[in-house]
Amino acid sequence: MNGDPSAVGRTGVLTVATRGAAGPGEVLVKIRGGSETYLAWSDEPLPRGTTVLVVESRGARALTVVALSGSSTSHPRPL
Repeated sequence: MNGDPSAVGRTGVLTVATRGAAGPGEVLVKIRGGSETYLAWSDEPLPRGTTVLVVESRGARALTVVALSGSSTSHPRPL
């Protein structure tokens, strides 16, 4: 595994929707006493505001994410 393994297993919120294989979005992850932004890749498109789980580090600033069960996407959280 490359990149930032400390992000794996953490949750975050998509600030930019993912497009599945067509392209990444952006996720805000609470980590190291603050919040950091990463590129977010997912197998399926996920809308902005989705709460996600980080399942893999893909490089220095890129992560693979999956939607958490019961994630509310109808009311995105403010940043």
